[in-house]
Amino acid sequence: MGRTEVVPVTETVYGMEYSVHECPKRYKDDMMNIFPGVDTTGILIVPTCQNSAVDLVRVGEEVETEKDRLLERFCNWAKAVCEKLDKKGFWSDYTDPCSGLPMRTRESQTVYGEVDALTTLLGYQTANAGCCKVILHPKWGSSIYPATMFTKAPVQDLQEAIKEVEGELSKA
Repeated sequence: MGRTEVVPVTETVYGMEYSVHECPKRYKDDMMNIFPGVDTTGILIVPTCQNSAVDLVRVGEEVETEKDRLLERFCNWAKAVCEKLDKKGFWSDYTDPCSGLPMRTRESQTVYGEVDALTTLLGYQTANAGCCKVILHPKWGSSIYPATMFTKAPVQDLQEAIKEVEGELSKA
């Protein structure tokens, strides 16, 4: 378990992995820029990873279709978890994995770096793919779709919200 890890890597009922981390000191300034006007003291970072059916380093229609499927799954999950936390009075947000920009804090133009964060928070390795770095998941290699959620909720409330959403999404 890493220094900032509060909840170890956990798998959801439909195979998405997530973990919960206290914000490392090196990201504190980034958090203030990504979420302007939000008191980011005590913010939790919730990186997620989904195993993709194809290697996402490749290009083509099949890859784009898979990215769209995984984006929709993450956004449905993150939006539902954020709504549960909203009802409990806790701030939360998530990034658009395509742009790195927050989905709910629209004032920001600061990009959250998924690759750097997964390297720092989970110790995942990277590889160069042309001009980009890609994450190498320990089990899935580059067949991975990372995306991140953030919250100020206590860990217990976050885990309760995730559990409720998993129950709802597994019935859908």
